[in-house]
Amino acid sequence: MSSYLFETVDSIIARDPAARSRLEVITCYPGLHAIWIHRVSHWLWNANLKWPARFLSHLSRIINGIEIHPGAKIGKRVFIDHGLGVVIGETSVIGNDCTIYQGVTLGGTSLYKGVKRHPTLGQGVVVSAGAKVLGGFTIGDFARIGSNAVVLKEVPANATAVGIPARIVRAELPSHATDAAKERFSAYGITPEADDPVSLAIKSLIDLTLELENKVKSLEQQVRTNTEDCADSTDHAREITQLKNWLKD
Repeated sequence: MSSYLFETVDSIIARDPAARSRLEVITCYPGLHAIWIHRVSHWLWNANLKWPARFLSHLSRIINGIEIHPGAKIGKRVFIDHGLGVVIGETSVIGNDCTIYQGVTLGGTSLYKGVKRHPTLGQGVVVSAGAKVLGGFTIGDFARIGSNAVVLKEVPANATAVGIPARIVRAELPSHATDAAKERFSAYGITPEADDPVSLAIKSLIDLTLELENKVKSLEQQVRTNTEDCADSTDHAREITQLKNWLKD
């Protein structure tokens, strides 16, 4: 138990530059308190003590401002930063080393009981402030969800999803990336040197327009040259005809 406590607290210190000591993290971080209480309520839920589990999670919501259904599965070293307004649904699964910011919803789009209605987050996923991940699909390992994004379909590993509805930005890390590169933390899901797909499309259209303009200019020059050649040929033929007629006379 002590080793679990230490590694969780140390992982928060590693990811939050505002954390100055273990004592501060243990006493002043509501996201940590919410996960601790969830461990107990989840155990009660699995022991078929449904009402006590729900009541404990309700108390945690009142105290911490974070709502985690006792049926949700949360891995190791998960960090809920700030945490106010976070909602995690019943069938959600959160992998190890994930980071979730304030206002995030891991919600469902189905009303059917007994089915996977909420998302699964892989290892090391960062879900930024205000993002909504809705549905029973999977967010790949080390993926990043941008602030206020609304994710309605799967996100590949190492990619970033931004916008409403969320669009997939090219993967930041290559397939052969080292473990150290994959473990690099990216606060609030920011992906450096990765453009929004809409801006990439606009850039492509601009490049295509410039290319087409150059081709049109080249064709116009060729047509002008061919026209001049034809005119010269006509003048030569007229002169030859005039010479023949002069000789006949």
